[in-house]
Amino acid sequence: MALTLRPLTLLSLSSPATITLTPYRLLRRPTPLSHSLFASRTGNKHSSISVMASAARKVLVPIANGSEPMEAVMYIDVLRRGGADVTVASVEKQLGVDACHGVKIVADALISECADTVYDLISLPGGMPGAATLRDCKILESMVNKQAADGRFYSAVCAAPCVALGSWGLLKGKKATCYPSFMEQLSSSAITVESRVQQDGNVVTSRGPGTTMELAVALVELLFGKDKADEVSGPLVMHPNPGADYVVHERNPMEWTFDTCPKVKLLILERGLTMSVCGRASCSGLRKILVPVADGSEEMEATNIIDILRRAKAEVVVASVEEKLEIVATRNVKLVADVFLDEALNSSYDLVVLPGKKATAFPPMCDKLSDQSEIENRVVVDGNLITSRGPGTSMEFGLAIVEKFFGREKALELAKAMIVVKP
Repeated sequence: MALTLRPLTLLSLSSPATITLTPYRLLRRPTPLSHSLFASRTGNKHSSISVMASAARKVLVPIANGSEPMEAVMYIDVLRRGGADVTVASVEKQLGVDACHGVKIVADALISECADTVYDLISLPGGMPGAATLRDCKILESMVNKQAADGRFYSAVCAAPCVALGSWGLLKGKKATCYPSFMEQLSSSAITVESRVQQDGNVVTSRGPGTTMELAVALVELLFGKDKADEVSGPLVMHPNPGADYVVHERNPMEWTFDTCPKVKLLILERGLTMSVCGRASCSGLRKILVPVADGSEEMEATNIIDILRRAKAEVVVASVEEKLEIVATRNVKLVADVFLDEALNSSYDLVVLPGKKATAFPPMCDKLSDQSEIENRVVVDGNLITSRGPGTSMEFGLAIVEKFFGREKALELAKAMIVVKP
């Protein structure tokens, strides 16, 4: 039996105004409703951080070997959607970094080239040992300390609030959150809270990969205002109830087994069209998945799928369909594939354009589906076909694949580890 997976993706957003906006929530220190959106209370004095008026906002996202790729890419992608001028800076000696789970990212600059630039926001991704490498970078430490002293925004997610910001003394007396296993350590350098996203003054912290999209949209709101945040969040197809259990709608149930040792490939193409290539591999006991990528691929969708499936111990091969291994995704995130597509296709495979089945898709593309009965669902499985809606559903999409291949228990284990659902 050959399995066919079909994620429907869109590489450009044509009509954001037609999308139903999905709510998100930024948790802050409690403030009276009469105060501005970003007000904070300290003793009997009230101070507020106003939304920045100018459209030109500079953001720095430092990365290192061992950074969490989903967090880094979601920062970059969402903030660029909001209009920020985002610089991805490597704290290593070279531009290319090997992020967690074998994802290769190429930075825009070295951190030393960014030291004299003033940024409106510096956002640290987590991941280990990446967060420790960020902590040990003296140039970055100096930049973030000055950022805090000057009252400009800085943020961190996952291990980074504890490992980096806490170690630098930048959370003293402030409410902050982080990855659950670092919470006890964080308590020595901050007032710990279990919010998914927590703002206190000019610092915003968050918990892990499953909360980073909420964090990134909250940062768009800080930099550009609520209208822009709403405009950005709609096309992301974010979860309406963050932290709730993910739901997979399955029609015509079929057991996905590896008795025939299939090699499954996800081929993401333009304009919401998806083709799938299937064939049989040698029986090695490994789940082999090929994810071809191209210039203009949606970086969050590709990264989330690769990351989650590798967490499940699947053998994922990222193949470039371009004439170079480095591809430039939709929001100019530079990813490096493992191999060229022709190298990955040494065996004989059939190229199949999937017929219409029960499916969902990116909202502007739903009218292209012959059967639209499932379009409001975030992830749909119909026999050997699986579809999903967009960047904000790609983590659930990856988890649904894990569930079909490895079982519900494994999928929930990963969902809790990534803070997609409550641990």
